[in-house]
Amino acid sequence: MANSMAEQLQQDMECEGLLECIHGLKQLDKECFRALVESDEPLTIDGVAERVDRERSTAYRSIQRLLQSGFIQKEQINYDQGGYYHVYYPTDSTQVANDMQRLLNDWYAKMGQLIHEFEDKYERADDGAPAAEG
Repeated sequence: MANSMAEQLQQDMECEGLLECIHGLKQLDKECFRALVESDEPLTIDGVAERVDRERSTAYRSIQRLLQSGFIQKEQINYDQGGYYHVYYPTDSTQVANDMQRLLNDWYAKMGQLIHEFEDKYERADDGAPAAEG
């Protein structure tokens, strides 16, 4: 991934790049997400691990990152005789898109504030000398 915003704007990016760009997710996280999206039904951790050809513990860590980012949901399935297991499925894409838009708007507002602070801090006095720090 590009290090600076200028580099990010110059590179070709697909929409899945938002997982990495906005949420810092890894390639495996994107693969796990894709496996859940392409599945006709919710998957267990074992099901995800099998589809991405990774160990269960590795898939579990990716699933946890996806849960924390809000890209997927978890549901508990109870056995009739007692006990339970979890299945995972993608969050509604409209909800995810709205959440990403909110994050982007917050980021944009914060960057605007920092730009104004930069301008105020490094503004030059009328005589060309640097402004005094406060």
